[in-house]
This record gives sequence, structure tokens and C-alpha cells, in this order.
Amino acid sequence: MSTRTINGGISFWYAQDGIPAPREPLTGDATADVVIVGGGYTGLWTAYYLKKAVPFLNITVLEARFCGYGASGRNGGWLYNGIAGRDRYAKLHGHDAAVRLQQAMNDTVDEVVRVAAEESIDADVHRGGVLEVAYTPAQLSRLKAFHAAELEFGEKDRLLLGARETAERIRVAGAVGSGWTPHGARVHPVKLVKGLAAAVEALGVTVYESTPVTEIRPKHAVTPYGTVRAPYVLRCTEGFTASLKGQRRSWLPMNSSMIATEPLPAELWESIGWAGRETLGDMAHAYMYAQRTADDRIAIGGRGVPYRFGSRTDNDGRTQPATIEALREILIRFFPQLAGVSVTHAWSGVLGVPRDWCATVTLDRSTGLGWAGGYVGSGVATANLAARTLRDLVRQDSGQGGPTELTSLPWVNHRVRRWEPEPLRWVAVQGMYAAYRGADRRELSARSARTDRVAVVADRISGRH
Repeated sequence: MSTRTINGGISFWYAQDGIPAPREPLTGDATADVVIVGGGYTGLWTAYYLKKAVPFLNITVLEARFCGYGASGRNGGWLYNGIAGRDRYAKLHGHDAAVRLQQAMNDTVDEVVRVAAEESIDADVHRGGVLEVAYTPAQLSRLKAFHAAELEFGEKDRLLLGARETAERIRVAGAVGSGWTPHGARVHPVKLVKGLAAAVEALGVTVYESTPVTEIRPKHAVTPYGTVRAPYVLRCTEGFTASLKGQRRSWLPMNSSMIATEPLPAELWESIGWAGRETLGDMAHAYMYAQRTADDRIAIGGRGVPYRFGSRTDNDGRTQPATIEALREILIRFFPQLAGVSVTHAWSGVLGVPRDWCATVTLDRSTGLGWAGGYVGSGVATANLAARTLRDLVRQDSGQGGPTELTSLPWVNHRVRRWEPEPLRWVAVQGMYAAYRGADRRELSARSARTDRVAVVADRISGRH
């Protein structure tokens, strides 16, 4: 079957669930106890937990377009326990500190599922865990090393599966093994962010949309329509951080793209398996991520054009035809029987990448400025942990609470150096992903158990590992 691919339109998730009715913009200067810049997962979760903890707080959320316009409404729907920078934090703060961070992420998957149920947010949540497959000897070697590391960080319920056991879950062509963790779930990103925005408003938080913040400074969030003054200004802008004054080189907006198929008939699902509806990834250097949606499509993503010169971001998620074709090729490599299936939607979005690839949460007590992000593609769950940590940091600083387990996690107040200026930044990122794609091609043909040397060098130079 062939049908026209809807390219852009923000994301398939919005095409399916609808763009929300717009909320009013800011209409003049205002004051608050806490102002949150960004209406994605991080900003909304932070507002939610702060308001629940301290109901009398006057909290304002400022969103440039509408809540969930960025990565929160475009991601792959992986609610899982991965966190960017854990291994680096182990080196900086010790193994036990990193174990506590990992355990907090494991618990975060449960927390998001719990709150979604408590707030009656029907986000197509399915607790199938995460299955990451290997289909070359080099990928299998990395998978085994990754599995051993996860066990060391306390994830004792993780499984290492052989080719036959992998096929019993999902029949990925050529898969020689896989790793599975129960700490993951499939979600519908837009249903989650819409439900969260509604829950936040129901608590009494003020949300202004179509209100871009152009500058953040102590006690001030500046917009074209007025300035909101507050003792605490929390930046929750993730991949759009570079658009703020003075933040061009803080976090790099990395582009990620997705496609979604038409709903697949029962006979194709019989040939694929995937009855457990695990989220699906691989051990490639330029990795993919996928889910079986509630209406029986496959939504699959990966890196297309990884970075736009000058830290630019797209508007409507439109994706280059070559990227759509590349993602389709991955789909068919995994499941050759889908060669005749139509791709109905394609879209893109940006995620925040710090120079050392470490997610962070910070509150500067001298200025009242806070921020969280740099999730490097693991933000669906990490944003929730970051928000609860911001809540505890604000409560501690304002005298509403003391230190907590979350405020002592090693990612709190972590500082990283800025990205290189252009054109070095653009050249480096393009070169890095060209190196990873080349390494994946060579590993596929070489059949060696050793990781390609070019990928090892790229990891060291980029700071990715």
C-alpha cells in the first residue's frame, strides 16, 4: 500500500491527538513567587510538584508557543531509566553516588506512571520494559559490556537474552542478542503533556502561551509583552535554550527525527511478535528507538541532520526526504516483511546536549536562577526527576524544607564548559555523526567483535563516553 507521507505538522502525536486550544499570552508586567520558563515536561512537572508541596506559592509558566510544542510533544515515547552522564558522575563523585542516581531514575518510571493514574491522564501507558538489540558481533560485545555495567549500578532485574530469546519477544532480522530492563514503558507523548498541563492549571498555576522569553536575569523573565518578576526564575527550555540571550553555547540543540507507519494488520504483527509492546532500541553508534503504538503502528526514530548551523531550531518539524528514507531503511532492515508498508508521518525535533553529555539540575542560591536539562534524548523520565529535584532545591533555599535525597544526587549543581563557537561547533557535530554512521556500516560488514576504532576516537573527542 502507498500513501502520502505527512511531513511536519509538529509530530504524528499531534496529528493523532490534535493541537490544543491556545491559552492566553501574557499581557503586561506581572509578579510571582516562582516563574518557570518553558511549558514542556520539565517546566510542567516542576510547577506540578512545587504547587503540590507548597500550595500557597504563586507560580507562573511562560511558554513560547504552546505546552508540549518542543521535544515533549515530538519524542519517541520512551519512559525509561536511562540518564545522560551517569558514568561520568561515577568518576567525579564515586560509584555509590552514581548508584543512587540510577536508583532514582528506576523509581522515576514508577513515579510518572503513578501520577498519570492519580491525575487520570490516559497517555497510552504500557509497562513493557525496554528491549535493546544487537545485530552485529561488535554490537553484541557492547551489549554485554553495557549489561555488566548496569548490574554494577544496581539494576539486578535486567536480563541478557540470546538470539532465540530475543526472537520470542520481537523478531528483529539478524538479531544475535538483546538486553531487557523492566524499568521502562511506552507512552503517548502528547497525551501525557496535555494531561500534565491540565493538572497544573487545575492546581492553580498560571500558564501563559505564545509568550516567548527573550532574556532571563536574576528575578526577571523578559518577554515582548512584559516582564515577570519573581525571587526564583527556573529555565526549563532544554533544546530551545540556545535561543535565549547569553545561552547560545550552553546546550547544543541536537536534531532527532521520526517516522510512523500506517496501522499494521494482525498477520504482520504475527510475523513480528512484539506482543509485550516493549520500547525497542539497538546498540548502534547512531542508534534508533521505536515503539509499537496503541493503534498498532510502528513509530521509529534516529538522527537525521543532527545539527543546524548557529544552533537554529525548526518550526514545524518538517524533515528532509533523505532522513525519512534513512529511517525507512532501518525499519525494513529490522523487519523486511514491512517493505510494502506506508510511512504516514514524518517529523523532527531538538533535544539539549551539554558539552560533556551530562544532564544537570542547578539552583544558584545567590541569584535565584535555576535550570534543568541537557537530557541528550532521555528526557521523558529524566524531566520528572529533574522537576522533583528543582522543587526540593527551591523549598530548601526558601526555608520551606531541608536537604533531601534528591538534592544530594551527583548531578545537582554540576557545571560544564560551553560549546565551541561556530563554525567549529557545526563541523565537529557533522563530523562526529558521519564517523558514527561510517562505523556502523563497517561493523555491519566486518563481522568483528571489536568496536570500530573511528567510533572509539569519536567518543573520546566528543565527550560522549
